[in-house]
Amino acid sequence: MRRVYALDAVHEFPFTLPGLPSRLAGRDEIVNWIAAGWQANLLKYERYRTLAIHDTGDPETIIVEQEAIGTSASTGEFALPNILVLTVRNGQIVHLRDYVNIPAAAAAIGRDL
Repeated sequence: MRRVYALDAVHEFPFTLPGLPSRLAGRDEIVNWIAAGWQANLLKYERYRTLAIHDTGDPETIIVEQEAIGTSASTGEFALPNILVLTVRNGQIVHLRDYVNIPAAAAAIGRDL
């Protein structure tokens, strides 16, 4: 993941829950947060299914509709829909807005909202 994100990257979650971040700044903060999620082992992401990619008119930015496919220790298989607005420079992510479907994510880990 350190190769994917630029040193000064920003990863934002416009929709989030109390106690979860809405913005991560810098490669180290982003990678540490992702690694902590993987270590918690609530959701095991196995692959992503791209549903659509949209051009924004900015050659560095795209919008991706996708589903994260995997298994949950609590509920079994899941397909978690989300939309990403992704800006890349020099082959690295510099800004990512991650519109996670919060109700679907909560259901995947067996939590009520």
